[in-house]
Amino acid sequence: MYISIYLVLTTMFLLGTGAIQPLEKKAPFRYPENSNTPNGKLSYINNIPVLQVKGTPEQMGEAIGKLAVKAAPKATKYPRDVLSHFGVEFMWIVFAKAGQRMANYFPEDYTKELNAMSTSSGISKEDLIVGNTLFDLKKVVACSGITIEPAQSSTGSMLFGRNLDYPSLGYINQYTLVTVYKPENKKAFAAIGFPGLVGCLSGMNQDGLCLAIHEVIDIKTGQKKFNYNGIPYAMCYRQLLEECSTVDEAYELLKKLPRTSTTNLLIADRKRSAVFEVTPDKVIERKSKDGVAVCCNHFCSSEIKPFFPINVRRSFQRFTLLEELRNNENKVSPSQVMEYLDSVNLGDDTLQTMVFEPGTLRLHLAFQNVPSSKGPFHTLNLEPLFQK
Repeated sequence: MYISIYLVLTTMFLLGTGAIQPLEKKAPFRYPENSNTPNGKLSYINNIPVLQVKGTPEQMGEAIGKLAVKAAPKATKYPRDVLSHFGVEFMWIVFAKAGQRMANYFPEDYTKELNAMSTSSGISKEDLIVGNTLFDLKKVVACSGITIEPAQSSTGSMLFGRNLDYPSLGYINQYTLVTVYKPENKKAFAAIGFPGLVGCLSGMNQDGLCLAIHEVIDIKTGQKKFNYNGIPYAMCYRQLLEECSTVDEAYELLKKLPRTSTTNLLIADRKRSAVFEVTPDKVIERKSKDGVAVCCNHFCSSEIKPFFPINVRRSFQRFTLLEELRNNENKVSPSQVMEYLDSVNLGDDTLQTMVFEPGTLRLHLAFQNVPSSKGPFHTLNLEPLFQK
């Protein structure tokens, strides 16, 4: 039955989700600013909502639940809205059961954080669990990313750009939230996501390690596609930010983690970048070429690349367009990265566009309008926020 869920949504996505119609249009959402908790603070910094949390998993979960999740109940209903949008809302109970099975393999700290988040927000654990496992089960994320290594960058340091492409339904981009975590005995990091999301879709840590997930739908025949006994991919990638400083360290750790699904992970530290092509059984590093790494929604490595790969939302064309920066006559600037990300936007599905600068721990983020790649971009200096 679980495989049928995957096939139903994947098929509907491939056949008909190119033009997503918004469910509704309302005034832009704004988080209430709040600093009345001992382990959390939510404020706007240069027009970006930033939630800062610290302490134990329970303390961070309590602060996230109270300051963000409770303040944005519509965002926690987004998984239900997505199923309704695809006409399969009747399958909620199946997704809930599948998610609960996957929850048995959440890392202990993340389970504690989610439980505390549920208690302090009043949002059910079922809703939060589905929100943290639906990514692995349904496969409708289609993203684009590129890195420019220091020798090719006009700033003399790494540039890391990405579009997060996902059905907006007319509202979810407005619930974008930068959460700065300062967990006990782990590295501080920033995750660009949404309230209630324990894992990390895009992020950077205190040492400048950056990463962004890109889903992959198809794989070579005979290769394992899904593992229900694994850790959801967003939680795996959060672990990399909490424990690693370099691409090499992240590669070694990711190989050891039990993984659920097929993804591409664009990753960079301050010196070099790569793409990890990830399956439940393999992690294959695709190294940068001429100081540029490009990532979309298909595998390139011969070991796992299908003989007839699916061109998910023009993945091949987006890949080719971004690769043009490899032949740029001059060194590439952050603004050029933004321009190229705009050239591969997917319309109303492009929810967040960002450029990380690991050398200075800066983030340039656009999310208020769709496609987000049109801007406006706002800059956030993460270095002072990482200080413990």
